[in-house]
Amino acid sequence: MAKKSPQHAGNASLVCLGETIRRIRIELGVSQEGLALKAELDRSYVGGIERGEHNLSFMNLVKIAESLGLTPSELLKKVACSP
Repeated sequence: MAKKSPQHAGNASLVCLGETIRRIRIELGVSQEGLALKAELDRSYVGGIERGEHNLSFMNLVKIAESLGLTPSELLKKVACSP
């Protein structure tokens, strides 16, 4: 299982990104496991991303976005965090 990012876990921006990924995944009717399989990532890692525990790499962001049928920029445009 991937460890939480000790420096960034719970960061408001990561939490907001994770909530956005979860919302889109659910809207598409995709399970966490289904997203993980399509993105070639571990399911527990995807869960950690959705909880804002991981400062994911750009390549993992690309994998997740594409697995949701989006480009990375389209995914990031959907993230609406309050300051």
